[in-house]
Amino acid sequence: MAYWLFKSEPDVWGWDAQVAKGDAGEQWDGVRNYQARNNMRAMKLGEKGFFYHSRSGLEIVGIVEVCAEAHPDSTTDDDRWECVDVKAVRPFAKPVTLEAIKADPRLKGMVLVNNSRLSVQPVSDTEWQIICDLGETKP
Repeated sequence: MAYWLFKSEPDVWGWDAQVAKGDAGEQWDGVRNYQARNNMRAMKLGEKGFFYHSRSGLEIVGIVEVCAEAHPDSTTDDDRWECVDVKAVRPFAKPVTLEAIKADPRLKGMVLVNNSRLSVQPVSDTEWQIICDLGETKP
């Protein structure tokens, strides 16, 4: 099973909005970056991801689960763009800030540290466990 990180600006689509969608989840639409799109194409049902508040907050605030594999993004007629649907699983007991992630030498190779602009990115098994531990949250 692979792990992921989904970035969203909290004033556009925040954790509370994701939670409000319930088990039906919501499509992770509007992504217009080929690498991020390809990451979504690789996702499988049931895989987990971190929900990261970008721009303001700069912190991982929860865990989401892929509830629909890649399909056309309904926000565009351009068939190059696809998205997945995700649903909220649980909030972090303690949000994990970008500052804390960058300060932890075990996470120096994390995509978030080295390519902070990528909106959908992979997370290694080790990174997943470390961040869940930092956030005092069950993986």
